[in-house]
Amino acid sequence: MDWRWEHSIYNVSLHHHWVGSLFHGIEQASIPVMVVITAVLWFLARPGADSKWKLACGSAYLSAAIAYVAAFVVHHLYDRPRPYEAHPSLPHPWSSSTDASFPSDHTSLSFAIAFAVLMFDGVAGAIFLVVAVIIGVGRLFIGAHYPGDVAAGVLVGLAAALVVVRLLRPLVARVVGLVERVSDPLVRPLWRRRAGEAPARS
Repeated sequence: MDWRWEHSIYNVSLHHHWVGSLFHGIEQASIPVMVVITAVLWFLARPGADSKWKLACGSAYLSAAIAYVAAFVVHHLYDRPRPYEAHPSLPHPWSSSTDASFPSDHTSLSFAIAFAVLMFDGVAGAIFLVVAVIIGVGRLFIGAHYPGDVAAGVLVGLAAALVVVRLLRPLVARVVGLVERVSDPLVRPLWRRRAGEAPARS
């Protein structure tokens, strides 16, 4: 069943090459983009104000790290071949990885970040979830994973985020407090300049 679904999805890319090329480009930039937009949350938080977005940023990074370790462990317990490895006649111009297919690392990391942000801010989290869904779906369209691999990645990401936000929040809060002692003095002048320019524009 897993192969049948993946074959149907991947056939779209094989018959419409631009679809595979589009998702291939997205996949190449996906994790770096997730890391960068997560960092943006930190700098959108006004120094000395509510630290919700800083906690979201720290929790997202820790969740991604835990998701990666969890996926790494599963890879070594269950070495599932990639779809094109299990079906050698299948062309695979957009992916050539040979590590274990289950679960999807890209999906695990992106959903770990998205779910962690969602637990702090609904609007920002929804945006992150949309990006994570695009990344997960893209793994199917470039033939890198089965749907089951992507679904497992979603669960790994959710579990990692829950562990961090529900159990490790005090640790994240301590680290955030230490880091903002360095970042706030650097960002505060920008916020003051912005506040000073606001009346001039009215």
